[in-house]
Amino acid sequence: MRLLAIDTALAACSAAVFDSAHRGIIASESLPMLRGHAEALMPLVARVMKASGLAFADLDRVVVTTGPGSFTGLRVGIAAARGLGLAAKIPVVGVSTLSAYAAPYLGIDNKNPVIAAVDARHQHVYLQVFGPDGRTIIAPRLAPLHEAVHAATDAPACIVGSAARAVAHGLAAADSAPVTVDGRDAPDIGWVAQIGAVLPEGTAPPKPQYLRAPDAQPQNAASLPRR
Repeated sequence: MRLLAIDTALAACSAAVFDSAHRGIIASESLPMLRGHAEALMPLVARVMKASGLAFADLDRVVVTTGPGSFTGLRVGIAAARGLGLAAKIPVVGVSTLSAYAAPYLGIDNKNPVIAAVDARHQHVYLQVFGPDGRTIIAPRLAPLHEAVHAATDAPACIVGSAARAVAHGLAAADSAPVTVDGRDAPDIGWVAQIGAVLPEGTAPPKPQYLRAPDAQPQNAASLPRR
C-alpha cells in the first residue's frame, strides 16, 4: 500500500508518502502554522512527492485528517485530497484527528485509557476516550474542559492532543496525575498515514467531523427587506 497522507486540521500543514510494504514513511514534511494552509499545502505536497521518488500514478490512496479541528483547515485539506484522488483515480480515506493523536499510545503494552482532547476554545474541548485496546469508551464530542478532567481521574490515563496540558493542569488541581501528557499542536503525520493504510476502503469517507456549528452564523434577523 502506497499512499499520500495530508493533515491541515490544526496548527500544522503536513504531508507524507507512506509505503506499508517496505520502509514505512518514505518522505514527509510538516510546517507549524495556524493560518495559511491553503497557500502552503500544494507546494508542500509537491516537495514530498518529489522527495519520495514516486508519481501520483504510483499511489493506491490519499489519506486526509477529517477533524475535529479548524473549519478552514479541514476544508483546505479535504478539498485537496479529494481533488488529488479524483485526478489520480484513487480512493480517498478520512482519519479522525483524535484517533491520530491517540494511535501511538494504543496497543497491547498499554494498560491505560487514552484521552484525546483538542482545544475548542472557551473552556471546551473536542474529546474522545479510548480503551487501551483502541475501543471507544466516550465517543467524539464537544465537551466542557472539566468533563475531560473528570474522565482522566477515573483511572491513570495517557492524555494527548492540543488541550492535553489544560487537562493535566485540571488533574493537578484534583490531586491526580496522568501517566503521559503529549500536548503537541497537531498529530504526527506518520500515524495519520499508518491509520489510513489499514482502514478498509469505503468505511472512512473524507467528510469533515466538525462536532459543533460554525461560530459565524447568517444574520437573518438583520437582513434588509426586498423591494
